[in-house]
Amino acid sequence: MQRHYAFRDFDWTLLGFVSLISIVGVVQIYSASITTKFAGVHVKQMYWLAAGVLTMFALSFIDYHVLLEKVHWAYLALLGLLLAVPLMGVMALGARRWIRIPGIGLFQPSEWMKLVLVVALARFISSLNQRDMTWLDILKAGLLVGIPWALVMKQPDLGTSLTYLPALVVLLFLGGIKPRHVAVFLVFGALLAPVAWHKLKPYQKERLVNFTHPENDPKGTGYQIQQSLIAVGSGGIVGQGTAKGSQTQGMFLPVTHTDFIFAAFAEEHGFVGAALVLLLYFLVLMRLIQNAQTAPDRAGTMLVMGVVAILMFHILVNVGMVVGMMPVTGIPLPLMSYGGSSVMFTFLALGIVMNVRMRRFVN
Repeated sequence: MQRHYAFRDFDWTLLGFVSLISIVGVVQIYSASITTKFAGVHVKQMYWLAAGVLTMFALSFIDYHVLLEKVHWAYLALLGLLLAVPLMGVMALGARRWIRIPGIGLFQPSEWMKLVLVVALARFISSLNQRDMTWLDILKAGLLVGIPWALVMKQPDLGTSLTYLPALVVLLFLGGIKPRHVAVFLVFGALLAPVAWHKLKPYQKERLVNFTHPENDPKGTGYQIQQSLIAVGSGGIVGQGTAKGSQTQGMFLPVTHTDFIFAAFAEEHGFVGAALVLLLYFLVLMRLIQNAQTAPDRAGTMLVMGVVAILMFHILVNVGMVVGMMPVTGIPLPLMSYGGSSVMFTFLALGIVMNVRMRRFVN
């Protein structure tokens, strides 16, 4: 009987919205890669989506309190893998971010660390029992995120490292961080900004500087943004049609099936299509926030809001990137961009949300 009620309490509405975005993503991956060497990757994406859905269902039936109790082991294991990446990692695209696991393939520890950090932060902050946060509490939470953040920055992987910060900010806010703490952080951040700037790689600096004026380097760091803006603009109101986008099919737009998939979609389906997809993402986020509000305890609320923070950050940065409002950082668009690690993270995160939702009536 308990299994029946848990199954009934599954958030089928949320799954419906997620499925619609995933279907749109598969069609767009097919369209964006059909004339490239990546033709056929939409089939792999469907396999990843199927695996993600199964994993989501499996995870939703494991009490999230068990995940909270055991998260330190997962944190230590992934921290060990991040330390191993410089020693035995696979080099690709100028960075060493992956570890090859026999029989499985490439494994990206930094992607999985996002989910573990959400659970670890939720456990730590909820254990404070709603008392006022102290500087020591903030320091502990900062170190929890800061250590893997520093290791990922060394790979270098600025995009993934940035995704660790939204959950920290949101959960510290929900945990009761005080205005004076925020003021000190703002001052401290302003003082450290010049130091952080000098620590960035040259190409990272160029991306941060040139994204507002891509015409300054049209054949270099500004190329991707310029082509993306042309693609989005050429879509007009209703788009050029599936597999008919001139920028996408002419391969002027780079990495159309991953980082710039939204630009390719906007070119082929126009303002109307892009607006509908953004509406679906909005509905997903609102549904997640509703689940956070109905969570049975503080830890459950923290878990769901941590997921909301990371997914919202991914959506805002990726969409902002393709329309020239954000620098190019390589952050994928959840459920639409091709990639097994991204798909699995999203569905594991949704599995935790479902887990919390199905226990909202448990005392």
